[in-house]
Amino acid sequence: MTPHLKTLIADMVETMRAANGVGLAAPQVGILKRLVVIECEEGELHVLINPEITERDGEQTGYEGCLSVPGKTGIVTRPMHVIVKALNEEMQPVTVEGEELLARALCHEIDHLDGHLYTEVAEELYTNEELEAMQEEEAAEERE
Repeated sequence: MTPHLKTLIADMVETMRAANGVGLAAPQVGILKRLVVIECEEGELHVLINPEITERDGEQTGYEGCLSVPGKTGIVTRPMHVIVKALNEEMQPVTVEGEELLARALCHEIDHLDGHLYTEVAEELYTNEELEAMQEEEAAEERE
């Protein structure tokens, strides 16, 4: 761990939180390193260096957005459960087991490290305005 890498991690966490995101990969901020930060729940920050998904199972389909594709939301199917091996910010080996949102975020951010965006696997892609209109229509139908 170098001072430069510590600063990068702190900057990435700040950027992710400022954008109300749950994850950020170094390539999204122009840094070609295999580094991701993920925080699905406040205070549960995962800093993963050289992460690798070693197991995946189950299936979930849901909405995903991305700081790299502003104004869009897609419907994406991801594993319900994943296990990731990586190094943490102390350069110690860690294993992260994620389910539901954490599993989705791990897959999404690790895809960035391999040059992939969720739009490549999205079953449907909407503008945020289209999605909002659909949700309003569904809510109106439920009230009837």
